[in-house]
Amino acid sequence: MTRFSVEPDRVDLPSGATAGARRTWIKRDGQPIAALSQNAYRAYIYPLFTPSGVSVTAESPIDHPHHNSVTIGADHFDCLFVYDGHRTERGTYNFYVNETFQGRATGRIASVSIDSEEVSDNTLQIVQHLEWQGPVEWGAPERRVLAKETRTIDIGTTKSSNILDIRSQLEPTEWDIVIGPTRHAYFTVRMADGLRVVDGGKIVDADGRGAVQDINANAAAWVDMSATGPHGREVGVTVVAHASPVPTGWYAHEWGSVAINPFLHQEQSIKRGEALELDVTVAAHDGPVPRDMLDSVYDLR
Repeated sequence: MTRFSVEPDRVDLPSGATAGARRTWIKRDGQPIAALSQNAYRAYIYPLFTPSGVSVTAESPIDHPHHNSVTIGADHFDCLFVYDGHRTERGTYNFYVNETFQGRATGRIASVSIDSEEVSDNTLQIVQHLEWQGPVEWGAPERRVLAKETRTIDIGTTKSSNILDIRSQLEPTEWDIVIGPTRHAYFTVRMADGLRVVDGGKIVDADGRGAVQDINANAAAWVDMSATGPHGREVGVTVVAHASPVPTGWYAHEWGSVAINPFLHQEQSIKRGEALELDVTVAAHDGPVPRDMLDSVYDLR
């Protein structure tokens, strides 16, 4: 029996009208879990719901409009262009902020295909192929594809949590690339208003730390932000780190963002023919953070 569905928005428009974009909705037994979305700058996951139907992330907050719910990106992205067979020049790009940032021109991360397979009654696998495209610039009026990404999302459900295991495999196209060091990368989750610490919510990591300065200075297994919102329900989002080929660091803020970043303290080179694979889990939960269930239910480390 097929319990999951993956389908685009059904937008009824008058004759001659066009929708700017359509979300791809992911549902189980007809109930929305999340949607794959695309804007002019990136592909992202929004909305993300708890099993009771509470939306727990923000799509485009006014303070940081590039924090599109659950995103992947980096604002220090260098491409090593080779000229005359031996001369190397760096192209500096930004796949994080919506505008040119610190002199780095804005690229876009564009979805080119989405495939899905229901692997069990409780698990759906999404495989999304994306292009990391540079800006329109001199010599590249149609943009250069600087890297390709395969984003695999395993979506699982429990009674209290909707769980997204996200694996990002990034590989260069024609040129070597260098990412970082930067505070703006790689997996970023932006919480909905009401869950944020500045709104009265709380943040805690796997070791019980509750101050962002302490969380950012350590390497806990997970970080959770939660609150009882205006809907009267206690809900939250847990972001879980995975083993990584490069050391990762937390970068959380009381105004609502939690990032897990392997480029926080060092740059990472990816040569042609190589790929960098990074993973994170994001779980939208009803009720308090299920501390005693994280290791077994999320089954991540």
